Amino acid sequence: MTSVASARIYEIDLLRFLAALAVMLFHYSFAGHAADNWTVMSYPALAPVLKYGYLGVELFFMISGFVILMTAANRSLGEFVIARIVRLYPAFWTCCTITFLVTLAIGEPPHTTSLVRYLANMTMLSGFVGIVPIDGVYWSLFVELQFYALVGLLVVSGRIHRAEQFLWLWLLASVALAIYPVRGLFSLLIAQYSAFFIAGAGCFLIWSNGLSLPRAALIACSWGLALFQSLQKLRSFERHYNTTFDIVVVESLITVFFTVMLLIALRRTAFASRKEWVVLGAISYPLYLLHQNVGYMVFNVAYSTVNTHVLFWGMIIVAILSASLVHTLVERRWSSPLRTVLYRVADRVQRLMWPSNGEASRAVRP
Repeated sequence: MTSVASARIYEIDLLRFLAALAVMLFHYSFAGHAADNWTVMSYPALAPVLKYGYLGVELFFMISGFVILMTAANRSLGEFVIARIVRLYPAFWTCCTITFLVTLAIGEPPHTTSLVRYLANMTMLSGFVGIVPIDGVYWSLFVELQFYALVGLLVVSGRIHRAEQFLWLWLLASVALAIYPVRGLFSLLIAQYSAFFIAGAGCFLIWSNGLSLPRAALIACSWGLALFQSLQKLRSFERHYNTTFDIVVVESLITVFFTVMLLIALRRTAFASRKEWVVLGAISYPLYLLHQNVGYMVFNVAYSTVNTHVLFWGMIIVAILSASLVHTLVERRWSSPLRTVLYRVADRVQRLMWPSNGEASRAVRP
């Protein structure tokens, strides 16, 4: 596997933003009103189309499979962990705090919170100890962290360069679990979404090492499993939201995701590569974190007095601008200092654990 951890693929930045936008539109136009009484407002004119925006999360998982394997390439476990902390936590802490403060200011049931719940959420680990997330979108972060843990095991075992073998084993285990579910393993191996992570990682292998028959087969088999996983999820969605989804639309969108990611892997998307997409990619994460519950609460407060169209599109604009501010004022300003601090801490821990090795034994370097 070549040294590509620092490479930038602008098309993926664009896909990130489109995925975040799709999820936001799904929440604002349909999901918040359709179930759980999150908001009194919906946008019925677009809901029949935008209700398919939930698939943006699946696209996120595919992108994550590609990018995380790229991030782990030629890195030690310490470097991989630090890279993930720096990428995730500054924006997360900021958005979690904003959601907490907005909930205290204007939140009414079911939008309530407490200091203990807020502090637990700030660890990003609350979902693993049964504490309710302060925002509904955090569930996908817990899934991401499970994927990071699997990749981390590859790194620490020295098998990151044999990722293709691991992906095949993971795929076969996921197929077996689809047929014979075992609750503990089903959760541990993220079997509900594994096909998307595997496909994204497989696309990275094609992008970095070239197309081969086994890699093409990996993508094809992942696509088949993804269609099955999406169908299983669709049934629960229909029950939860008391509506119907067109299976053809869902499976077609999944196929489009696979096609686009494969074209990126084959380096056939240069026509869509623009440096300007970096900005959109950068704000996609804070946009995803910040939009849902804050938007719902604003809708609940303003719905009776503000025109629905103005409120709907205005909140979308506010969410995008807010995400831009989080990126500019927090991520760009504090990510580098946080990285420096973490490397210093890691070096000190290394010296304490292996004092005889000296400077040469450092596990991580900036």
